[in-house]
Amino acid sequence: MKIVIGCDHAGFFLKEKIRDFLQSEGYEVIDVGTNSLVSVDYPEFGFKAIERILNKEADRGILICGTGIGMSIFANRFPGIRAALCHEPFSAQMARRHNDANVLVLGGRMIGDGLAIEIVKAFLTTEFEGGRHERRIKLIDDLFNKFFNR
Repeated sequence: MKIVIGCDHAGFFLKEKIRDFLQSEGYEVIDVGTNSLVSVDYPEFGFKAIERILNKEADRGILICGTGIGMSIFANRFPGIRAALCHEPFSAQMARRHNDANVLVLGGRMIGDGLAIEIVKAFLTTEFEGGRHERRIKLIDDLFNKFFNR
């Protein structure tokens, strides 16, 4: 599985820890930065990751900013992206099971490294249940298209 990971300066340290963990577990990681603590604008790095998912160069994504809120709002602006801001493993499991989330968003200033790794594990190892949940995801897409294609 290919995982794209991106962050702003507030998520830099956590991104490094998660990237190293993913590589140690055998995942192919595409790191789109940022690569320092120098202040940057999170949408630029969020877009680099989202673009890889939409172009099918990555299977899933992980985005990190200070709280996770900005990256979450940004990512969910793109049709086909279902980004979930998670603060504990159960939310990550449910985001996958019920929403087929393809992007995990974390707050680098909100959670510690150990908890972040547990959230990432839950996100990457939980399968989508389909069924009624698939119908609801289709409904989201249909309503979006109804509004924007009128």
